[in-house]
Amino acid sequence: MKTLTFSIFVLFLIMSIARSQDKKCIEDCCETSSAGDITAPNIMASFGNDEDFRIAHPTPVPFKLTDGKGKMITYKTSDGKDANGYEIKSEISTNNWVFVIHEWYGLNDYIKKESEEIFTSLGNVNVLALDLYDGKVAANSEEASKYVQTVENTRAVNIINGARDYAGPGAVFATIGWCFGGSWSNQTAIELGERCAACVIYYGMPEQNTERLAMLKAPVLGIFAKQDKRITTEVADKFEENLKSLNIPVSLYHYDAVHGFANPSNPKHDSDATKDAKEKTYAFLKEKLK
Repeated sequence: MKTLTFSIFVLFLIMSIARSQDKKCIEDCCETSSAGDITAPNIMASFGNDEDFRIAHPTPVPFKLTDGKGKMITYKTSDGKDANGYEIKSEISTNNWVFVIHEWYGLNDYIKKESEEIFTSLGNVNVLALDLYDGKVAANSEEASKYVQTVENTRAVNIINGARDYAGPGAVFATIGWCFGGSWSNQTAIELGERCAACVIYYGMPEQNTERLAMLKAPVLGIFAKQDKRITTEVADKFEENLKSLNIPVSLYHYDAVHGFANPSNPKHDSDATKDAKEKTYAFLKEKLK
């Protein structure tokens, strides 16, 4: 009986240590090397329970896009469902596509407006803003914190690959996203493999599992915020170190601003930092999508 009691105690102790280590891994934004372990999107989703992170995403100022050139579309995914996206097609036929990934409020009119600006600034591209929330758009931070936690990685990958197939076999891609979308811009570029020519990440949790990161074939432009309390400078620097170790071209820029500084609906929006970051972004994308 004593032996059984001791064995149960040891098992309980091991499980407690394992749970503590898992929690620490999330808190420290670390990655493990096993394919089935915690991923960058999982860490981003965990921030939905973080009050400080929610506070960093104040409710957007109401905005309605009225003069957009694009339209909402649906396309098929391999799981038998439909996916949504906001598409802006070039008047001149081109195989260049930019996949835009929304931040944690969803595919709202701010993201559509950013997509329109990307389209106008680059020229000779098709732009498709992917909807990883499957039609849900958050009206406030509480809703957004719930939606970000309900994204299933398998479904998100199906949406990405469905968009790839929709674009066609000759398409060449670039990806861009902010916050939640910055993390998924990284994942989208990984999924697209050799067909991805550029990856832009705005203050999203980057992939730090080097086995998965090795699947990335696109050069990376990273935009990060020095005042970010979760996707910190240390996280970004580690990402840069990993990319360089894999011989993946990378350029990272750190702005003395808060998380979400490029979002015009953010009360702490930094227009000067945003202007500089966008200039670098559009120059990078133009060069890679020649």
